[in-house]
Amino acid sequence: MSGNLAALTGFLALILLIGIRMPIGMSMLVVGIGGYLSMSGLLPFLAYMKTTPYFLFANYTITVIPLFVLMGALAEQGGLARDLFTAARACLGHRKGGLAMAVIGACTGFGAICGSSVATTATFGRAALPELQRYGTAGSLSTGTIAAGGTLGILIPPSVVLVVYAITTEQNIAKLFQAALIPGLLAALFYCLAIAVVVRRRPHLAPVLPRVPWPERLPALVAIWPTVAVAVVVLGGIYGGVFTPTEGASVGAIAMLLIGLVTRKLGWDGLVRSLRITAETTAMIFLILLGGEVFNAFLALTQMPSSLAQWISGLGLAPTLVLALLLLSYVVLGAVMDELAMIILTLPVFFPLVQALDFGIPPDEVALWFGILVLVVVGIGLTAPPIGLNVFVIGAIARDVPLRETYRGVMPYVAADVLRLLLIFFVPAVAVGLVRWMG
Repeated sequence: MSGNLAALTGFLALILLIGIRMPIGMSMLVVGIGGYLSMSGLLPFLAYMKTTPYFLFANYTITVIPLFVLMGALAEQGGLARDLFTAARACLGHRKGGLAMAVIGACTGFGAICGSSVATTATFGRAALPELQRYGTAGSLSTGTIAAGGTLGILIPPSVVLVVYAITTEQNIAKLFQAALIPGLLAALFYCLAIAVVVRRRPHLAPVLPRVPWPERLPALVAIWPTVAVAVVVLGGIYGGVFTPTEGASVGAIAMLLIGLVTRKLGWDGLVRSLRITAETTAMIFLILLGGEVFNAFLALTQMPSSLAQWISGLGLAPTLVLALLLLSYVVLGAVMDELAMIILTLPVFFPLVQALDFGIPPDEVALWFGILVLVVVGIGLTAPPIGLNVFVIGAIARDVPLRETYRGVMPYVAADVLRLLLIFFVPAVAVGLVRWMG
């Protein structure tokens, strides 16, 4: 069997296993093992497996993942999401669409602690959805806002997806966090503008609450200042080079634990749940990493990535057109895969191809720019029809809101994401400008 045919067979087998609901990490591992054995035999495979898992998981950089997951879990169990939404509601509830904007503002703050899209969506599905419904916000706007706001969990640094991208492509995590900051804040701004447009055209979707006097706002704002301070210290320390991302994650996790214990919002049960969530999430991510490593080793043996790169280069297409086609494929893959699986599965094929193209900026900036573009399109895939993982997450919580209503509710946010994607695509400085300035 030729290498290209073996690779195509592997991809088809992978899609089949995913279709029958085998976990994605396990699917990549099974297909990768089978493909490696078919290409090289048993002894080379055993020699490969003798060292690869150890060096993969013994990598110091990878320790940032469980630490950021733990920081987010401690924040969730300590009631941070509820406090953030309460403070944002007090400040914005009196505006048109203010409650929905409060969700976006709270998701932005929580994203600076959490780093996971699904976790952010699920958390605010529990913390904010009952309040939105209690005040009469339409179901489509409520669930659509939470599903879209959940994507801020991967757009606002620190982001687990960006960490995996950095590890896979051997990029600097701190620089990727710097590159993601402005696009992430733009996402929150564009989402709020989308809410303003929607409620202006259809004011019945969102109620306007009475203005909360400042004496009543202050307690809500005071309740969130320790957590906001942690986010500022962690990200500021990473951006300023005071400590590495792993050290920053350690500081953040310990600080969140101390805040929860001192304020008595984190009890023993919450601590145990945080550790369990961290262990389960980390195990899932590490399984995907291992499966992706073995599957990509199989693809390397087939030489399909290099053959594909040579074929595309031979077509003579403009670099921007090639990049646009690659980004479009992420939106399609988002219908069937989670963000980590997409990143790990595609980067060994896509990243060398992008690095070989001339976009008029240095290769190191191309790597950062491409990472942010991938992050944005992955976010679109998490909300856009026909699947959208975040839509199903919030659908499982808001069982009284039909999925078609949620899809209708996310479309203004998808439009806002497309506009932001075009802005970053045609103006790379939006992504790399802060890196240049801080460099």
